[in-house]
Amino acid sequence: MPGVRRAAMRAPEFWWTAEGGLPARLLEPAGLAYGWATARRLARGRGRAVRLPVLVVCVGNLVAGGAGKTPVVADLTRRLRRDRGLDAVVLSRGHGGRARGPLRVDPHGHDAATVGDEPLMLARDGLPVWIARDRAAGGRAAVAAGAGAVVMDDGFQNPALVQDLSLVVVDGARGFGNGRLIPAGPLREPVPVGLGRAGAVVIMGRDTARVARRVPAHVPTLGARLVPGPRVRRLAGQPVVAFAGIGDPDKVFRMLHDVGCRVLATHPFADHHPYQGADIQPILDEAFALGAAPVTTAKDAARLPPDQRQQVDVIDVAVAWDDPAALARLLGRALAAAG
Repeated sequence: MPGVRRAAMRAPEFWWTAEGGLPARLLEPAGLAYGWATARRLARGRGRAVRLPVLVVCVGNLVAGGAGKTPVVADLTRRLRRDRGLDAVVLSRGHGGRARGPLRVDPHGHDAATVGDEPLMLARDGLPVWIARDRAAGGRAAVAAGAGAVVMDDGFQNPALVQDLSLVVVDGARGFGNGRLIPAGPLREPVPVGLGRAGAVVIMGRDTARVARRVPAHVPTLGARLVPGPRVRRLAGQPVVAFAGIGDPDKVFRMLHDVGCRVLATHPFADHHPYQGADIQPILDEAFALGAAPVTTAKDAARLPPDQRQQVDVIDVAVAWDDPAALARLLGRALAAAG
């Protein structure tokens, strides 16, 4: 695609190349220490996990960075509310926000600096969202306020709550990167260990990384893909200048190109980048000079200064499941087990 790219502090490229080369090998000892700390935290927390009196579904991943996890959280929460009649809520750590919680996100009264960009995005999209650094305290607070089910956004490596169903979301194109642990690679824990603990694995997009081959036989595998929402499709044929600060900004730029947008320039930022006016104004000026629409994701829009947010087209995505009936069966079994 044509366009100017802005440098940004993003996940190292060697995370996503075979073996990772010399940088990954040099960082391997630190990765082993990270893995040991994660395993120790999980082992110590298992006996202390709190069981809530409602269904708890965790949507997590094994890598740092974008895999499509948050759209799955939104989709499952809506399904539980619409199809099962449950007052399902989202529970998030509130990454990037100052507030420790527990508190319910107010889409009008809170900002991303307080509650985090993803919780604010989900709340602005009409979902009830709670944030809490202490997941058990957050779950209790949500249930006390009337929640009939809890969908955890991330938290697969957090043992604070008993999870009735845990879904591990994996990008079918990126897979598990170079297969090494943070900081030598993108992994939060070893692949066999994480997949072995999963209640199901969701492979997002075409499985070019052959993720399915690594999933244990006893773990169900679901296929899904992110599809453009109506706000994206309305931009088809139009010139756009796109910017994104998510786990994989190029995924956004490719989607715009695939729906038929004339992508004149792209500007990737780091995931959760705290936008300032000085970041955005040059992009708005560039778009105006080119006669193009400035566009970004809903997650990015949650971090924009209010006056500039009004000048940007916000694009949306939805999750399309290859086998919705299989997902419904998984949720049904989890509900039955939760009592």
